[in-house]
Amino acid sequence: MTLLSTIELRPDEIDNFYMKTMAFICCTLCVGINLDRVVGKQPIQTAPTPNIVFILADDLGWQDVACYDVDTPTPMETPHIDALAKKGVKFWQAYSPAPTCAPTRCAILSGIHPARAQKTHVVGGAPPAPHHLHAWTMISPWFSGRMPEDTYTIARALADAGYETGHSGKWHIAINHNAFPQPEDVGFDWTRHDLGVSRRMKPDRMSEFATNTNTDLYRVDADGFPRDQTTEDAIQFLSEQKEKPFFLYYATWLVHTPIQTRSKRLLEKYVKKLGVTLPENPDQKWLQKGQTNPFYCAMVEQLDHYIGTLISHLEETPDPRWPGHTLIENTYVIFTSDNGGMEGSSSQIITDNFPLDRGKISLMEGGTRVPLIITGPDIPRGVESDVMVNGLDFYPTILSLTGTAPAAGKHLDGCDLTACLKQDPTDPALVHGADGSIRDTMVWHFPNSAALESTIRIGDYKLIRNYDHINNTKNSPLELYRLYRTENGLKKRVDIEEQNNLVISMPDKASTMDQRLTDILTEMNASYPYYNPYAQRAPPSKKKTPTIVSHEENGDRVIFQLKNNGADIQRADLIYTKNGGKRYEEWFRTATTIKKNDTVVAKIPEGTTHFYLNVIDENQFLRSYPEVLDPKQPSKSKLKSYAQRALQPASN
Repeated sequence: MTLLSTIELRPDEIDNFYMKTMAFICCTLCVGINLDRVVGKQPIQTAPTPNIVFILADDLGWQDVACYDVDTPTPMETPHIDALAKKGVKFWQAYSPAPTCAPTRCAILSGIHPARAQKTHVVGGAPPAPHHLHAWTMISPWFSGRMPEDTYTIARALADAGYETGHSGKWHIAINHNAFPQPEDVGFDWTRHDLGVSRRMKPDRMSEFATNTNTDLYRVDADGFPRDQTTEDAIQFLSEQKEKPFFLYYATWLVHTPIQTRSKRLLEKYVKKLGVTLPENPDQKWLQKGQTNPFYCAMVEQLDHYIGTLISHLEETPDPRWPGHTLIENTYVIFTSDNGGMEGSSSQIITDNFPLDRGKISLMEGGTRVPLIITGPDIPRGVESDVMVNGLDFYPTILSLTGTAPAAGKHLDGCDLTACLKQDPTDPALVHGADGSIRDTMVWHFPNSAALESTIRIGDYKLIRNYDHINNTKNSPLELYRLYRTENGLKKRVDIEEQNNLVISMPDKASTMDQRLTDILTEMNASYPYYNPYAQRAPPSKKKTPTIVSHEENGDRVIFQLKNNGADIQRADLIYTKNGGKRYEEWFRTATTIKKNDTVVAKIPEGTTHFYLNVIDENQFLRSYPEVLDPKQPSKSKLKSYAQRALQPASN
C-alpha cells in the first residue's frame, strides 16, 4: 500500500503534492551535505602503502599440504593453509630456485639466480674436493659460502622505501646459521633467531613433550599446540608496527630435521590415523615407506597451526595506519617452501613426494616443486593457477606490489607477477621477462652433492643434464620428459612423474633444449663439476691430467710449475682463505694467469693465511695442489680443517 492510496486527492492536488515532496527531499540532502562540511566529516581514506608478510617453510613438500593433494590424499591436516588458499591464488606449478635451503634463501632475498651468484648449495666456501678420494667420480666446483653482505636485498630495497623490515626464524645464508652476514647486515631492522619447537628434544624424541604448566617453555595453548617462540617473535614484530608499512620475513624451522614433535597429543593422533606402531626404541629411525611417519605428520600440522596463528593476528588486529580496517586488508601474504620435501635417507624415511620423483637435493620435480599461495588487496580469491612461477619472481613482484622503484643497475633474474596476480592468475601470457617476451623457460643448476645436474623447462617439456654419466649405468647424459600437454590454454597432466624418457624418440628437441641450457648457463658464468683423477670409475683421460711440480713466491705473487701429461690447462684458480683454522673458516676463489710454458702465476690477495691451486684441464679434470685429501684418510668427513693441508704465504 502506497501513501497516495491512503489519501484522497484531486488531480491538481496530486501534482502539487509531488512538487512539495521533491522540494523537501532536495532540501534535506543539501542540509546533510552542508552539515558534513560544518562538522568537518572526512572523505573515505584510501589504503596506505601495503604491508608484506613472506612465510617461508623449511623442507615442506608439494604433497605435504592437503589442498595440493593429487592421486593419494595426504594424511596430514593443514586447515589453515587450505583456508589461506581460498583467500587468494594457489599455484600448482611453483618452483624453488634450488633444491636445497641456502641457495634458495639467497636467491629469494637477492633476486639473483644461484648459478649467477655462485651459490648453488648449502655451506660452501671450501676448496673443491671429492667426498671420497677414490669412490667419487666427480667433484663439485667451488661455490660461495654466503650471499655477499653488499647485496642489495629486497629488505634493503624496502627499507630504503620507508618500510620497517623484520625477520623471525631460520636464516642460513652463510656457511653457518650464525656466521656473517646476519639479517641486520643485509637490510633487516629487526631480527630474532629462536629455534622454538624445533630445538632438539633430549635425551630423545619421546621425551620433553609439552605440558600445560606455566613454567614449561613449550606449554600448550588453548588449542593444545606447543608454544613456538619463532611464531611469537614474528607476532611481536607485527605488534610493534605503528607508523610505517612493514615487511616480515617469517622463516620457519619446521619441518626440517630433527623429525620430532613436542605434542604428544598430535603424535598419538597420527599413530592412530595412520594405523602404525611406534618403535620400542626411541632412537630407532622410521623406515616405513610413504607418508607414514607420525612424527613428521604432527610437525606439518604444527606448522599449519602457527601459520594460522599469524594469519589470525593479521585478521584481528586493527590497522594503525588505516582506521576502521584490520591489517589483513592491506597486507600481501606470500606462503611457500624453500625446496621440495626431504624424503629421507637409507636410515630414515620422512615423507613421500609421490607422484613427483625424488625430493630435496635433486632437480627432479620432487626436489624443486613447492606449494605457493599469494593473497592480498586486489588479488582474486579462490583461484587455482597452472602458470609456471619461481621463487626468483618474489623480489620484482614485491617491488611492484609496494610501488618500490628498482635500484639503478640492479640485476633481477625473476619476473614481476603483479599483472598476472591482479588481472588473470591463470594467464601465463601476463608474465614477461626483462625483454618483454612471455616467460616460458626456467633453468636450475645443481652441480653439487650426488645429483650433479642441470635442468631446463621450456613450456610442457623438461630436460635433465647429468654430468656424472661416464662409466655410470645409472645416468644417461640427457633425459627428456613431457610434463604436460597444453590444449586451448589448459595444461593436461602427462608425465609429472618423469618416468617416460623421450630423449631417444625426440633427439632434435633434446639437442635444442640442451643448447639453450648451455647458452643460459654460459651467460650466467655458471661453474660445472670436475672429474676426479683419483677415482676408480673416472674416464681413461685421467692419465693425461697435468701435475703441479713446485711453487715459489715472489712478493705477493706465487709461481706454480706444472708438468703437461697430455691434456692442456683450460683454467687455474687460486683458492684462498683469510681465516684458516678459525671458526667459520671460509675460502674464496680468484683467477690466475696461465703461461704457455706450463706455468701458472697467481696474485696472493692481501690478508691470505692459506691457499691452494686448482688446475682444470681440457677434459674437465681437477688437480689440486697440495691435494686436499690425504690418501691415507681419503674421506672428506675426516678432514678437520682445509687449512691443515694448504700452503701458507711466506709472509706468514
